[in-house]
Amino acid sequence: MGKLLLSIAVLFIVIFLVKVLLRKIFHIEKRKKEFFSYSHVNSLHRKVDWVIRIGSMIVYLIFFYKLIYEDYSLNLMLGIMLILFVLQMAVQAFFEWRYSEHPKEAILTASEMAILALAIGAVIWFDLMKFLIDAPVS
Repeated sequence: MGKLLLSIAVLFIVIFLVKVLLRKIFHIEKRKKEFFSYSHVNSLHRKVDWVIRIGSMIVYLIFFYKLIYEDYSLNLMLGIMLILFVLQMAVQAFFEWRYSEHPKEAILTASEMAILALAIGAVIWFDLMKFLIDAPVS
């Protein structure tokens, strides 16, 4: 479990550093947002985002059931999570780019999406969950 937590911490540090670098390169001013806040651009974005969130929860519940009771692969669950995560972040980036007062924020959202997608993709591709959760290899 320690390797997983360390990997997550390193991932968040990389995301933070990339955002700082992109802010400097593209001259994106830092906006004050609350921690874990919903940053909806308009009412359409709020509606689309909530449809994706509720749909994601339903899909997660179905796949958690399949994972636990029908012995589905953890990599399949991670793949589904990757698809839903990229969908949600892409919608966020689109609405920031198209309808926001600060369209350059979409660059930061897209970079965060790309880094997290690459990280989850690497975990799936190289089957790293066994290594990260210290599970015995069977």
